[in-house]
Amino acid sequence: MKTLSKSFVSRQERPVKILQFGNGNFLRGFTDYMVEEANEKGVFNGNIQVVQVHSPVADPKMIEQDCLFHVLIRGLKEGKQVDEAKLITCIHGISNPNEDFNTYLKLAENPDLRFIISNTTESGIQFDSTDINPDELPSSFPGKVAALLYRRFLHFQGDPSKGLIFIPCELIEDNGITLRTCIDQYASLWKLPKAFTEWLFSACTFCNTLVDRIVPGFPKDSIQEIQERIGFEDKLAVMAEPFHFWAIEGPEHVKEEFPLDRAGLDVLFVKDLTPFRTRKVRILNGGHTSMVPYAYLTGIRTVREAVEDPVIGKFMREVIFNEIIPTLDMPKDELEKFANDVLERFANPFIVHELKSIALNSISKFKVRVLPSLLEYYESKNLWPEKLTLAFAALLVFYKGEYKGVETPVNDNPSIMAEFKAAWELGSTKETVEKLLSERSYWGEDLREHEGLVEAVSKAVDELLQA
Repeated sequence: MKTLSKSFVSRQERPVKILQFGNGNFLRGFTDYMVEEANEKGVFNGNIQVVQVHSPVADPKMIEQDCLFHVLIRGLKEGKQVDEAKLITCIHGISNPNEDFNTYLKLAENPDLRFIISNTTESGIQFDSTDINPDELPSSFPGKVAALLYRRFLHFQGDPSKGLIFIPCELIEDNGITLRTCIDQYASLWKLPKAFTEWLFSACTFCNTLVDRIVPGFPKDSIQEIQERIGFEDKLAVMAEPFHFWAIEGPEHVKEEFPLDRAGLDVLFVKDLTPFRTRKVRILNGGHTSMVPYAYLTGIRTVREAVEDPVIGKFMREVIFNEIIPTLDMPKDELEKFANDVLERFANPFIVHELKSIALNSISKFKVRVLPSLLEYYESKNLWPEKLTLAFAALLVFYKGEYKGVETPVNDNPSIMAEFKAAWELGSTKETVEKLLSERSYWGEDLREHEGLVEAVSKAVDELLQA
């Protein structure tokens, strides 16, 4: 079988407008896929230069395949199964600053460069005060960007039209502003000219973003059948679900210069990310977190099984549509469409998502993703929501460590697990629930102060234990 390379694939040369920090599955199945679509639809005309930062050398597979690969869109869309392969041709090249720092800095001299997109993990956007010498390769991602920006500033003599637009994809709040703050810290650490800092804030645009797409990566179990279908050996093929969403918070000119939405992609340019982040956390993440313990206690082991199970599937729908959505301040039709998309994503036949993997650190997840819906529902209706209360009870039972003789895969901070074990050795269900709900370190407050919550959760716990 032929190895995927430019010897067999023709691709259009375009100006390199995007510098992409990261070459992992997510960026290839999300950003690169979208840029390819936008180029094909004629709404964007730009290629990508990849900068690899988490390895000592540039990915040899990317070099071998001339930066060509397929994104495999597999899942459900509007009730129909999708299984398509899209060839990605928009990657111009790949480099690694660990191999040659000066060659990396020369990327800043490209007059066509307009965007920097990144995904360097949640811990990637961090200032490192030990990066004291700007003439040597900084260890941190923001340090590398600061050095690159300063080279650009010098090369173009502070030309304000040569500022860049930053669209980070790291899963932290205010990712764009946080990145700019780190770069500014390096400018101070390195005692760079005041004119550079002024150029950083006036000529460069830092967007906060929210990204959403499940990208499982290389489909090792089905790659042979896929390669026979596409006609190439592709060592970089990456699987992604059909659903994708990108919200970009920034000024109007970003939408004009990066019009992915005009390619039919689910990309929104917004003034405020807050409602979209809340929607995702409460419905998608909250749906997961509220479902997992209860589903596991009933014998279910994967997300798809849970959605398709008549009892758990109904439970999930009631949680989301009847108890979470009423607490959110967005148009109901938008929330319900998003919720239906979420349930369809959960039912993806191509993804095996085990409940035990989602159950990791469930206490902190419940606090952020589920507890606000539970409390806001009560505040508005003066009634504890039946299904979310059951989800809370199931979480406490799950953390008991065993249920009806079957071990539950609790995986959390050892001190939390020890505290739960001690609480479950108390004399009654109510004592156990009172002890656990009183832990401010778990929930950020003493939940016993909410009238009737201890009683409601205790009743649900007893029903689970006696089922």
